[in-house]
Amino acid sequence: MKKLSAAEIRTAKSAVPEWDRRGGLIRREFSFQDFVSALKFVNAVGRAAEKAQHHPDIDIRWNKVRLALTTHDAEGLTLRDFELAQICDALAAHLVP
Repeated sequence: MKKLSAAEIRTAKSAVPEWDRRGGLIRREFSFQDFVSALKFVNAVGRAAEKAQHHPDIDIRWNKVRLALTTHDAEGLTLRDFELAQICDALAAHLVP
């Protein structure tokens, strides 16, 4: 998959406004009611990542989950990152009360 240009990144980023761009990656922190809910989210993200064959960096701290996405093969951001970010947002929406 090809690395996105700065203009393409701005366009793709508009679909995931809660994600922050840091150079060649996007990241977001999700907050949940408790550890069990955070873990359910992480497991759901893991299943989605396996299906997409695109894996985020995941950091879990009790009720907070931080995800970071980049496409290592492209050495930067691709559409795959933004597509998985949208999936993660949808998964979180189902778990947050």
